[in-house]
Amino acid sequence: MPHDAHERKFLATPEKGEVSALLIRPERATHLLVLGHGASTNMRHATLQAIAERLAEVGVATFRYNFPYSENGKGRDSQTVCTATVRSAVATASGSVPGLPLLAGGHSFGGRMTSTAASETPLEGVVGLVFFSFPLHLAGKPDTKRADHLEAVTAPMLFLSGTRDDLADMSLLRSTCAKLGDRATLHTLDTADHGYKILKRTRTSAEDIFVEMARVVRDWSKTLGVSQLNCRKIESEARHLS
Repeated sequence: MPHDAHERKFLATPEKGEVSALLIRPERATHLLVLGHGASTNMRHATLQAIAERLAEVGVATFRYNFPYSENGKGRDSQTVCTATVRSAVATASGSVPGLPLLAGGHSFGGRMTSTAASETPLEGVVGLVFFSFPLHLAGKPDTKRADHLEAVTAPMLFLSGTRDDLADMSLLRSTCAKLGDRATLHTLDTADHGYKILKRTRTSAEDIFVEMARVVRDWSKTLGVSQLNCRKIESEARHLS
């Protein structure tokens, strides 16, 4: 069933101004996921909406937001603007729903900008990162250069990736996650492509793909203890003192 989405505005950066956000907070929510959109879409895209709706059904609140370029219908912002927007979104989400453990991530580009921001400086209060179709490389050009920054990410990471994703060669994604050790969890989605279209005839599971992802996020988030949040706070305090 549809869940009420509450409109928000927040300052992305002083230069770019305000952007829009949508907050869905189900009853008895256990976590709040700050959710960025794909490169050529926005926070209202059907894929992001389906992710948010299914997450609400399992008790995970979501804070979807626009990057300035998608808010204003202009060319893509610089990486610096996008990572700053991620930080602003996390701070705004935390203030909107105080007390809930924070997750951050997004679909494709939104997830990559979130991980890039986290690699520069840990995101305040965020206990884990969730990547829906992490774009490991360009279509038809498999490599792992886009994953280099993940070595600097200290938070636990969950990758939800389809076996037919042409932006994430599965063998390369598996090796990338293996290099990250215990920080990375990879969940493969049988026959799904980058936008989560599936092959119904050959898919081995009858479970809806978005229901599956929500279930995995819920179960994974339960493994993230309070100790990880405390570690983030200690790291932040140490940076301020240095």
